Amino acid sequence: MDGNRKFVILDEADYLNPQSTQPALRGFIEEFHKNCGFILTCNFKNRIIDPLHSRCSVVEFRIPSSEKPKLAGEFFARVQDVLKTEQVQFEPKAVAGVVEKHFPDWRRVLNELQRYSASGMIDSGILVNISETNMKDLTKFLKEKDFKSIRKWVANNLDNDPSRVYRKVYDSLYDEVQPQNVPHLVLATADYSYKSAFVADQEINMLAFMVEVMTQVNCK
Repeated sequence: MDGNRKFVILDEADYLNPQSTQPALRGFIEEFHKNCGFILTCNFKNRIIDPLHSRCSVVEFRIPSSEKPKLAGEFFARVQDVLKTEQVQFEPKAVAGVVEKHFPDWRRVLNELQRYSASGMIDSGILVNISETNMKDLTKFLKEKDFKSIRKWVANNLDNDPSRVYRKVYDSLYDEVQPQNVPHLVLATADYSYKSAFVADQEINMLAFMVEVMTQVNCK
């Protein structure tokens, strides 16, 4: 081995235990920093403890908004080629909906299309949308404090991106709640949307959000 500086790459470091492994890594970095560098990759930087943040330079990889339409369009074309090669019947509109829904998680797009193709045809019927009717139903359930119906609504909408669900709920309820309760709605939405990035059970987290809104936010 030569005497050049070495680098240790810890992939998906956000899944390292923040109570044991991450604190231990802090001391390890300090001990060997003179001849060894450390690169930690993660999807959720908020899962990395502050002492490690202070010892690293944070580099975020983001897709510029100006490039998103072009990138999504290229992937959409590639997905259609794959489906044709595999002789899977599909409606372009339905495939475009899946690409848009999970952009830029291409692995998720392919997994979802594979799952949908098992039924024989990928069409608009496979898309789970949070429609305006859906939101009117949820608002009604929250006003009536109908926990059973709310729980069923959450279970039926788990296929949607959680952050999109929280935003849709906030937008729908904003004009329906008492003005003095809007700040609590904002705080609850921000809190549970943040937690959705790392919770073990999305259904429980979303249902807890609905319960807090149901019990603490008064509608007009």
